[in-house]
Amino acid sequence: MAVKKKTITKKAAPKKKAAPKKKATKTKKPAFGGYAINFAGRKETVEQVFGKKPIAPSEMTKKIWAFVKSNSLSNR
Repeated sequence: MAVKKKTITKKAAPKKKAAPKKKATKTKKPAFGGYAINFAGRKETVEQVFGKKPIAPSEMTKKIWAFVKSNSLSNR
């Protein structure tokens, strides 16, 4: 004699109410990292900041930040 298999039906999960969408407000974001640097009114040339010899980009970054910090050009 064959045994009958019971068929199992899945119950539908109760639907959740969707939360109302919040309206995004646009505000002006600060500069990346929170730094704002202002070079306006500076008289120095690129040669005066970097020197006359070719340098690597990493050295340029170091010299720019040394210049910014020594002349108090950042907002921090």
